[in-house]
Amino acid sequence: MAKEDILTIEDVLNKARRYLAEDDVKFLQRAYNYAAKAHENQFRKSGEPYIIHPVQVAGILLDLEMDPETVAGGFLHDVVEDTDVTTEDLEGYFNHEVAMLVDGVTKLGKIKYKSKEAIQAENHRKMFVAMAKDIRVILIKLADRLHNMRTLKHLPPQKQRRISNETLEIFAPLAHRLGISTIKWELEDTALRYLNPQQYYRIVQLMRQKREQRESYIDEVMTEVGRQLKDVKIEADISGRPKHLYSIYRKMAKQNKQFNEIYDLLAVRIIVNNIKDCYAVLGIIHTCWKPMPGRFKDYIAMPKPNLYQSLHTTVIGPKGDPLEVQIRTKEMHEIAEYGIAAHWAYKEGSRVSKDKKSFEEKLTWFREILEWQSETHDAEEFMETLKVDLFSDMVYVFTPKGDVIELPSGSVPIDFAYRIHTEVGNQTIGAKVNGKMEPLDYQLHNGDIIDVMTSKHSYGPSQDWLKITQTSQAKSKIKQFFKKQRRDENIGKGKEAVDKEIRALGVEPKEVLTQENLNRVYERFNFVNEDDMYAAVGYQGITAALIATRLTDKLRRTKQKEQNLEETLEEVKSETTFKRKQKRDSGVRVAGVDNMLVRLSKCCNPVPGDKIVGYITKGRGVSVHRSDCPNIQSEEAQQRFLHVEWENNQIEKKQYHVDLEISGYDRRGLLNEVLQAVNETKTNITHVNGKSDRNKMATIHITILIHNTSHLRRIVDRIKQIKDVYTVTRTIQ
Repeated sequence: MAKEDILTIEDVLNKARRYLAEDDVKFLQRAYNYAAKAHENQFRKSGEPYIIHPVQVAGILLDLEMDPETVAGGFLHDVVEDTDVTTEDLEGYFNHEVAMLVDGVTKLGKIKYKSKEAIQAENHRKMFVAMAKDIRVILIKLADRLHNMRTLKHLPPQKQRRISNETLEIFAPLAHRLGISTIKWELEDTALRYLNPQQYYRIVQLMRQKREQRESYIDEVMTEVGRQLKDVKIEADISGRPKHLYSIYRKMAKQNKQFNEIYDLLAVRIIVNNIKDCYAVLGIIHTCWKPMPGRFKDYIAMPKPNLYQSLHTTVIGPKGDPLEVQIRTKEMHEIAEYGIAAHWAYKEGSRVSKDKKSFEEKLTWFREILEWQSETHDAEEFMETLKVDLFSDMVYVFTPKGDVIELPSGSVPIDFAYRIHTEVGNQTIGAKVNGKMEPLDYQLHNGDIIDVMTSKHSYGPSQDWLKITQTSQAKSKIKQFFKKQRRDENIGKGKEAVDKEIRALGVEPKEVLTQENLNRVYERFNFVNEDDMYAAVGYQGITAALIATRLTDKLRRTKQKEQNLEETLEEVKSETTFKRKQKRDSGVRVAGVDNMLVRLSKCCNPVPGDKIVGYITKGRGVSVHRSDCPNIQSEEAQQRFLHVEWENNQIEKKQYHVDLEISGYDRRGLLNEVLQAVNETKTNITHVNGKSDRNKMATIHITILIHNTSHLRRIVDRIKQIKDVYTVTRTIQ
């Protein structure tokens, strides 16, 4: 599908008919009708009907030839999150499978967390756990993210950068882990466009400048290869392989190279019928051109963990330039493009998997996610731990029998032992690396042969192992050992540690170990009872300080609020005539309190008509903020709020400063028209500042004097009428 194309439902159903039976197509039509009705009055940021998004997501899943339930999940993936539809409704109308897939990609709602980061971490945790149960959940999520990235231009720059960064951190590496290169490359290239547009467009321009020269060179190579293969009667599909923008950018940044120093922009891909032909073609290529030392990789004999298979070689081409050649079979090419999704290809009513056992082994890592998340009580910790396994560089080591084991870079023999088997890890007493005894904190390198030494008389893992292991699996198994073997001991250690931390906060344990506080801790960290909580502290699954903080936070906030109010109100009430004058000048009254110094905050410049709150400041009376001011959103700040209100008799008499930011296309006369528009409303301007960037975007900052929000609205409406003005926003310092 071309990135600019917008598929209609007819286009999508025609895609489905290429490989699905007519009953399945009718099932998808039902899913579309249901989604269209649910999203009937909803629109995207672009102004388009919302249903366009699910239709495009379903189209992407059909390009991957997914089964009907997954494609239906694509149509319905947002109905639970964004409409009144429930998972039970979907199960009743469709089936359990569809409901389960939609629930897996639905974000958590109606749960309060401390920060946006915590919410995002919980959403990711939910998605990964659902993915571990059924890998199709992540395929729907990747299709959803891919279409969102294609339409990112409709969002504000700050959101574009946040979503692009998340895409590079989570979704592109995940697509790589699953081997879906066709999605991975587009996610990375699109994210780069918003995170570093200057470099993105520079690379695009540099690639365009020599495109004809490169294409001519590749055509010459392809003609020569085709002639050679015809002579030995090998059928092959030969094509040029485009280098993706993000891979060029990463190579330039990582290796500190200029564009003209990147030699593998030129690449040829040769697709043949069988493995025997792959090696025959390799021999012909090496006969025609001299291979570069150290640049040959055999991923057929040793496939990558994401199922990828191919032969890679780099030779000195016809004109003396390095030329990369990839050789693979048709089936290998399909898996290289679609990865795990290729194993879910739906043909004539049954999923195709050439080697089901091998496929299931490749998914072992995802199954282990279920174990890790049950051992980790904090979602943000879970995501950080998971990133080590999912997104770090990898090392490939061997067992003594020659089996390849993939581990995160920085792994040690203990990680290797637990990857083999839990009991091997628990009974490890040493390790030989390449025939030589090495310490257990030895960092493994590519090609190392590891022989783990075990003993049935081992006392089990050490707590220190948690500090040197890299993989989530090893850490989880070590924690499990301590949890099972020393539960009573851990409960005692945990209780002692928690009591100590509570006292360190100036609180007696009996004051906060109430059932209400304990229930909040159980719910936050997934504990069943008090023993579970103390045991987790004992085996270092969670810190005593975190439990103590959670148990005492409500009591400490109450005490601190009372203390702050007592101290501050005494100071505020002691002010004299000057305060009364200031109170009158501000136009704001503090409910129930006279003789108080009141001033308007300069960070958000509240004006009559704004919702406001009073914030008690020591020695400076009450500072009045807009209720949405970001500077007073913390829990600590909210403890010092007072109720304040505008004095009606002052609203039309006083003038208030307001800062506006106006953005638009930089053309001659734009600033003059903005100033003239403000003057027409008979409004005083106290400050003007403007600038323009290289993309011809102008930003104008003005400070004006107004009476109330109605006055402000008239000014904003007038400025918005000016040609080439895009946005007018009220700014907060």
